[in-house]
Order: sequence, then structure tokens, then C-alpha cells
Amino acid sequence: MTDLFNYTRRNTHEVQIGNTPMGGSNPIRIQSMTNTVTRDTEACVEQAKRIIDAGGEYVRLTTQGVAEAENLKNINIGLRSQNYMNPLVADVHFNPKVAEVAALYAEKVRINPGNYVDAARTFKHLEYTDEEYAQELEKIRARFVPFLNICKENHTAIRIGVNHGSLSDRIMSRYGDTPEGMVESCMEFLRICVAEQFFNVVISIKASNTVVMVKTVRLLADVMEREGMSFPLHLGVTEAGDGEDGRIKSALGIGALLADGLGDTIRVSLSEAPEAEIPVARKLVDYVTAREGHPYIPGMVPESFNYLSPQRRKTQPVHNIGGNQVPVVIASGLTARQEVNPQFQPDYIYTGRTLPEQRESCAYIVDADSWTGEANTYPAFRPSNEDEEPLFLKIMQCNADLKFLFLSYMACNDEIIALLRHHPEIVVIAQSNHPNRLGELRGLIHQLTCQGLENPVVIFEHYSENNAEDLQIKAAADMGALIFDGLCDGIFLFNQGNIASTVIDATAFGILQAGRARTSKTEYISCPGCGRTLFDLQSTLARIKAATADLKGLKIGVMGCIVNGPGEMADADYGYVGAGRGKVSLYRRKECIEKNIPEEQAVDKLLELIRNDRNK
Repeated sequence: MTDLFNYTRRNTHEVQIGNTPMGGSNPIRIQSMTNTVTRDTEACVEQAKRIIDAGGEYVRLTTQGVAEAENLKNINIGLRSQNYMNPLVADVHFNPKVAEVAALYAEKVRINPGNYVDAARTFKHLEYTDEEYAQELEKIRARFVPFLNICKENHTAIRIGVNHGSLSDRIMSRYGDTPEGMVESCMEFLRICVAEQFFNVVISIKASNTVVMVKTVRLLADVMEREGMSFPLHLGVTEAGDGEDGRIKSALGIGALLADGLGDTIRVSLSEAPEAEIPVARKLVDYVTAREGHPYIPGMVPESFNYLSPQRRKTQPVHNIGGNQVPVVIASGLTARQEVNPQFQPDYIYTGRTLPEQRESCAYIVDADSWTGEANTYPAFRPSNEDEEPLFLKIMQCNADLKFLFLSYMACNDEIIALLRHHPEIVVIAQSNHPNRLGELRGLIHQLTCQGLENPVVIFEHYSENNAEDLQIKAAADMGALIFDGLCDGIFLFNQGNIASTVIDATAFGILQAGRARTSKTEYISCPGCGRTLFDLQSTLARIKAATADLKGLKIGVMGCIVNGPGEMADADYGYVGAGRGKVSLYRRKECIEKNIPEEQAVDKLLELIRNDRNK
């Protein structure tokens, strides 16, 4: 049972992967994947070295055919001869024979249940009787057990890696495009492993949609616990993109799970050089695990809260905060604010005791003892000290129809509960100085719910960062679970370091968008690339982003190949998918609009498709 308030890692058994075991009492491992052609030994060795030198503990390589799988032997020799002993992981799709060959030369082999035995996904609905479905499972067993025997003989670990974008038509037909279907796709294979007494298994279950990814991993961990399984978990958000979007999206999804003790290895998938993923992953793991051994947080989970399938907490709206409205963004005006980006204009700016002479086109929040009732400004209160006028008197004497109250868990006493009960116009700004601020913030918001209170809650997160990437990773990791749990009616990021206010604003909006809570810009679902990618992914993505960045609310997928392309882009408006060397296919949602376009024409064709649709 997950403790929502106190950080402890989930108990898993140890899996031996070469000389670097995972799970059990081992640290959370960091890994990446090459994007070189696996038949090119020298290129793979050099890129693997860069990944390892950056701190990567496992290196994964695509093995789409037997030739690539067999060349893992040469890559392995090339690395070991230079004293690089890190385990290699073969990435297999579609062909069980390739997995059997790869198991001879790699320390771990990743297979995808969605296409390991089942036919390639066609989005067709298939009808099965229970007997026919059981026969399909027997086909899986017959094809999978020989592979397990090879892995036993060669001491090779496996990863059962489910991707949201490549669920089989069989699973989709019975379970739909659901977390339950993803979990069952995995459990079919895990039950065979248990029956065959093969436990050298790691599991991943990924999606580009962070809400789906977090919900599915939580559900998988619960199902495994109920079936007595303790397999380690590999965490990742697929197709996260590049730059700040890729960092925020990855930290939000992975961080939400790490914070609840789930995860034994992670990969941050960025559409950048593979070695660039490692420092981001390391920062994320170190930040979350630093809270280990923190002071105990007492907390109570309300009966209405469902961790495995959370709904947004019920609140009474106050102005534009709470209810069914999108979460607001509050920015700090305590220090000088730089030029405003209208795309990320905050809803409120908190300025402390003084209103600025030059104001932005938003509402302002000032300390209650300085509030004069000026239009479009609102007071912020704090619990009173012993020598101050009681808070309830201050609230009663204030005629504002929207009030804010900075509140911590430890300050939420009976008086505060009674005050909030009688003043639904108060929006709580939840704050924490605890080493595990997520646990304490959860404790506060759940306490309000247990008391039957429906005041909206804005999450206040404070930092002292001078590096934008550090702020993006930490803030996203802190906010992830709160957004996915449905506890967030707003976000207030405060940073005392040397980072421009425009970057802080963009980070707040980026976090809400990554959590599917509020859309403020174009979203790019972009894979990191691998040896299957047959066009320059980074330059193509940059060109598409430059031409479409102003299309608010649009989702565009840029995928290197068809393995996850059409499926992972199922909720994207448009897709750009590698179809072969120098060839690209364009999609409108799941529908392929045009196939095998020459690469040099494909971006223009995509933009033409978008323009034509928007002009209709």
C-alpha cells in the first residue's frame, strides 16, 4: 500500500543485469538509448561510451533484425576492450527470433508485448470468445517460453516493455485504449514468467500522455502486489520532446511516480543527443531520493479519494479559481519582472505590501494589511501570531469577494477549519518547508477534504535556482502527483535565484500543459530517435516547431518510425512519421493522409495540410 505522505521506495526483488543489478536495495539506475545504426559497430561503441561517460548505467540499442542482434556481439567486444563494462540492452519489436539471438549477446533484452507475437497493429476491432482468447494466450506461451529458456541459459535479463502506442488489436478489442488494457498486456507475459520460475524481469509501461502513464504504472504496481509479484519498474515518458518541454514532461510523469516510491530505473526520453538525457535523469533521481528518511508526516486520506483513478477534488469556484475551471497561474512580483510573454500571461501577480506603478493585464494580490480595495486587486492573509489581531476578525472586516490565505499543514488547526467553513470565498495558497513537501501538501489538501471543505487550493512552490533546467525539473517533480491526484486549482512558483520571470511563468504554464490540466501552446509528441529513425529528427522537429509554435492547442507528433508512431499519436491532431529511408508519411489523427513523401518535401506538406484544415 502506497503511503501518500511519507517517502519510501517500493519493495522489489533484485534483477541481475550484467555487473549492474537493479531493484532490491540497489540505487535507482539511469539509462539511455543509442540513435546510431546498430550494424555500425564503431558508431554504436562511440555513442555508448558518451552515454556511459555522462553517467548512464545501461545502454540500449535497437535490434530490428537478426543482423543488428548479431552485431551486438561486436559492439559488446568493442566496449569491453576499452574497459567499458556497462550492460547492453537489446530493443526488440515484432520478431521473436531477433529476441532469441539478442539474448546471446546482450545483458538484457526488451520485448514489447503489443507486437512480440500479435500481428502488427491495424486499429481493427476483433471479436473473441473466451475460448478463442485463451487460445491466443496459449500462442503467446508457446512463442515466449523458448525465449525464456535461452535467457535462463545465458543469464540474460528481460524487460517487458508495454507502450501505449503499440497495444495489439487483440488487447484493444477486449480492453480498449485504457490503462487496464496496458496492464493486462504486461500481466499476460508476467504470469508466464512466474509459471516458468523466471524472475530476472524488469517492467516498463509507458505513454506520451503523462496522465495515462502515471495512472497505468500505479495500477500495474497495485495488480502486481495483489498477485504477489515484486518485479522492478523502469519508468519513462515516451515521445516527451526536446528542450524545456521534454524536461518538464519527463520530470512531471517520472517524478510523480518516484515520489511515491515507484521506479528502479528511469530513462528521460529527449529528442536530443542520447548523452544529454543522462544529467536530466540524474538530477531528477537525486532530487526525489534526497527526501528519504524525512520527519514523519501524519495524514489521512479521505474516503472520496481514489489513488488508482483520481478525479479532480470538488471545490466551489471563486472568481476564476476552482470548480471545473482550468488551474490558474500566480506569479511573483516581489522582484523585478522582465518583459512579459503574452502567451504565458499569469492570471494573478502577488506583490507583497506594494502595488507596482506599471502593471500587467492581470489581477494583483497584496498583503491584507496593505490592501485598499482597489479594483482588480485582492488581499492575501496569513494565520495570526499570538500578539496580532485574530485572523477571523481580519477576514470579517474585509469586504473582498475573493481572499487568499497562505496556509501550511501544521498551521491548519480547528480555528482555520472553522474559518474556511464560513468563508468559501477564501482560496488557500498551500505551502510547505518540509523535506518532503509533496507529502505535507497532500496532507493539508486531504485534511480540507476530510473536513468537508470545498475551498480551492493553489500550490505554492519555492526555490532558489540559478539554472532554468534545475527549476523545470524540480518544480515539475514537485507538482506532478498533485496535478495527477486532482488536487491543484492553481500553481504559484516563486524563485529567489537568477532566473528571468518569463522563464518562471513559462515553466508554470508548461507544467500545467504537461499534466493535461491547461493548454497554452502547441504540444509536440516527439520521439528521441534510435537506429530505426531514417531522417534527421532534431532538425526536422526544430523546423516544425518554428513554423507551428503559434498554433495554440494543437498537438503534433514527430515520430522516427512506425513502431509507436500511429498509436502514440492517437490523440495528436497531426503526425509526421518516418516510413522508410528518406520517406515520410503524414497523419491526421489515426488516419494516414499521404504515404512515402520524400523527406525534403514532407515538412512543407505537413504545414500545407494544417493550413488547409484550419481554413475550412
